[in-house]
Amino acid sequence: MKLDWLKAYTPRSLMGRAALILLLPIVTIQLVVGVVFIQRHYENVTRQMTQNIMLDLRYIAREIDGAANAAAAQTALEPVLGPLQIDVAFDPGPVADRRLWYDLSGRVLIETLSRLGGVTGVDLVAEPGRVVFGLETAHGPVTGVFERGRVVARNPHQLLVLMVFVSLILTLISFLFLKNQIRPIRRLAEVAQDFGRGRSVPYRPSGATEVRAAGSAFLDMRQRIERHIEQRTLMLSGVSHDLRTPLTRLKLGLSMLEGDAEVEDLERDVDDMERMLDTFLDFARIGALDDPAEIDPVAFARDAVADAARGGGAAVFAGSEGRGVVSIRPMAARRALDNLIGNALRHGSRAEVSVSLMDRSVRFTVEDDGPGIPLDAREVALKPFARLDTARNQNSGTGVGLGLAIAADIARQHGGVLRLGESERLGGLRADLVLAR
Repeated sequence: MKLDWLKAYTPRSLMGRAALILLLPIVTIQLVVGVVFIQRHYENVTRQMTQNIMLDLRYIAREIDGAANAAAAQTALEPVLGPLQIDVAFDPGPVADRRLWYDLSGRVLIETLSRLGGVTGVDLVAEPGRVVFGLETAHGPVTGVFERGRVVARNPHQLLVLMVFVSLILTLISFLFLKNQIRPIRRLAEVAQDFGRGRSVPYRPSGATEVRAAGSAFLDMRQRIERHIEQRTLMLSGVSHDLRTPLTRLKLGLSMLEGDAEVEDLERDVDDMERMLDTFLDFARIGALDDPAEIDPVAFARDAVADAARGGGAAVFAGSEGRGVVSIRPMAARRALDNLIGNALRHGSRAEVSVSLMDRSVRFTVEDDGPGIPLDAREVALKPFARLDTARNQNSGTGVGLGLAIAADIARQHGGVLRLGESERLGGLRADLVLAR
């Protein structure tokens, strides 16, 4: 039998599930002990005490039946009823069995008294705190009344109150202990999340043995990744230095070849090679740009649009939603935003940038009026070195297919995502750069 429907009602956090595992047995034990033991004990005590008072009722019935008439019976009972603490009336009305629905001990009381011969009914509602019973005698029906406390256990709730009090104390102690055990797990999750966003914060494994092992494994993994990134950056920096030297010599040699018709084409090829090299190095150095800082995303986007407009592009700021500051890596985010604006201007004639500030993230939206990217090619467009010649207009310049890949990687390092869609306002590509705050 599948129990998938239970998932909607179970806590999602480890703290909530651990608390459920802790509280469920305690509550179950409380219910079992309360219903099975306390109620049965309460009913047994009520039955025994009712049987004791039935001896007094039998004595009263014998005295009434043995008297010559009702008046004589009443006279004979006067010195007895006081010590017995029972009131008897010889001109009664009808008495029927009545109790409140939640009066479980009352059910036992009525059942036990009904076994006494001559009892016509037991009323537990007419006089709160008292028992009214009807009795058929040789001189007609009579009505008796005695205190309910004589047939019920006193303070039966003491055991239940003690159980609840002790359970609450133990639950509180367990909750504090459980919270202390879960704190290292939360700390490890926060450190891992920060590292995924490009922030390497200090961390020392703590907690239970298993949590310490997981923390040590995370530190080893983080060190290997950082070492790999550092080695890659150093290697590419060396490649950059080695490649720029022959490129510089080529440019110098071409500058001395004046009048040759092929010189301009060769110089353009060298410029393209240098630009592609710079783009490749930008992609390789994404993880080593800058540290997080608090910025105003609206002013940040306006500056990017202004720089693009000064470069001759038709870029405009379309508006914003929300106000506040966000903690992001400014240089990395600026590079991603510049790439998106540059792509929009390269493949269209107009670019519009807008900002939406939400509770947990900030979204930079860049829209253009170009041909856009088909739905089935958008995932490919985010991969490094992917060039969609059939999807985007290539006439206005050349590229190496790293602009969107760089923006997507920067978004992932910020705990966000780069989404591609269709611009409803301009009809071209819509790129949403979502960065976690």
